[in-house]
Amino acid sequence: MHDPLTGAPRTAGHDLPVSPEFEVFMAGDWAPTPLPADIRPAAADFTPARRARLSARFPGERLVIPAGELKVRSNDCDHRFRPHSAYAWLTGLTGEEQAGHVLVLEPDGPHRHEAVLYVRPRSPRTDDGFYRDRRYGEFWVGRRPDLDETARMTGIRCAVIGDEAEPPPGRDATADAELSAALSELRLIKDAWEVGQLQLAVDHTAAGFDDVVRALPRALAHPRGERWIEGVFGLRARAEGNGTGYETIVASGAHACVLHWIRNDGPLDARRLLLLDAGVETDSLYTADITRTLPLSGRFSPVQRQVYDLVLAAQDAGIAALRPGASFRDFHRAAMRVIAEGLTEWGVLKSPEGDFHRRYTLCSSGHMLGLDVHDCARARAETYLDGVLAEGQVLTVEPGLYLQADDETLPDELRGIGVRIEDDLVITAEGARLMSAALPRTPDAIEAWMGELIGSR
Repeated sequence: MHDPLTGAPRTAGHDLPVSPEFEVFMAGDWAPTPLPADIRPAAADFTPARRARLSARFPGERLVIPAGELKVRSNDCDHRFRPHSAYAWLTGLTGEEQAGHVLVLEPDGPHRHEAVLYVRPRSPRTDDGFYRDRRYGEFWVGRRPDLDETARMTGIRCAVIGDEAEPPPGRDATADAELSAALSELRLIKDAWEVGQLQLAVDHTAAGFDDVVRALPRALAHPRGERWIEGVFGLRARAEGNGTGYETIVASGAHACVLHWIRNDGPLDARRLLLLDAGVETDSLYTADITRTLPLSGRFSPVQRQVYDLVLAAQDAGIAALRPGASFRDFHRAAMRVIAEGLTEWGVLKSPEGDFHRRYTLCSSGHMLGLDVHDCARARAETYLDGVLAEGQVLTVEPGLYLQADDETLPDELRGIGVRIEDDLVITAEGARLMSAALPRTPDAIEAWMGELIGSR
């Protein structure tokens, strides 16, 4: 293994030379350590049908789906690895040891493919990489499955990475884009197992929000209370799943007006609101995405409640628009109509017509959810953004109002208030089911929930 910048072997570093005698000593007297016989991931039961659907889209074409590579964080330390979502969806493999692996669908006749998984197998004890390779060595990062074990896990024929045939010359970027779009579009509708994994992610996330509320007294006392909250939620995410599905947003006061505030370095002020946008990612890599805006005092002030009530009404309107056959954009339009009318009633806008409300809303009101927090993003517009909703799709509804502290179109009492309410829903035959119903949404319910949790400490 070589450093990506200098080209120097990763195994060199500060290591002392190894004597031939030591190499011989390290190569012998190791007991067998086979993986358990039942090591198939649950998703492996669904992956053959997924690969068949992809195969049908590209008859006679060779398809290459990489897991992705390790990325350097600093010097010789890598970021934690997460396989590409399409690779995980097609193989069922989600572990950090998948770095560098590649799934290839080789044409096997005009209408079918054979799947071949090219992997870096477990290092043999006759090779010093198992104790000297700091990036892939077993004694450094843990055991990898061997080829037979990987085949047993996936039901896919396996070969050693590097043995695969070279792709044909003149790589077609258009073809790559078509494959990327197809892999997104095939994931738009979730099967029952995927919905179950998303519900599990939502349930763990709800528990994490409970943890956060219980931790508020300590967080309020800390000079970087936002970061304290981030850590509390992160503990739940790592304990129950793979971690967070995206960088947690902990935005107090005017920070809530920054849509992706992930610095999380500010103090908490009991007079302000806290916007928490967070999601647990399960071990199967499906993530929740929930936002709640909480009064740090435990009680909304009149103006805070005014803003919150308008956003809640917008979310209610958006949720009511969800049903199979509806345009994907309908729920956003419904939510924004409520926002525009409310801003007009407040005197902030002269009329609800036009797009002037966007100064205070900034972004869309939701997105697909799944293996990625913004799932299926490579799908063509006609199948997603300009398409229609279908039973089995999972999405968020998340309208918000972001009233910037320096916005002179606003009265003083509204400046610096940011409110977003985000929930996860699955489209059903009748409409939509609120997957995150365990978390309160109304101001009264939030105040009661906070009082109960903080009071139970």
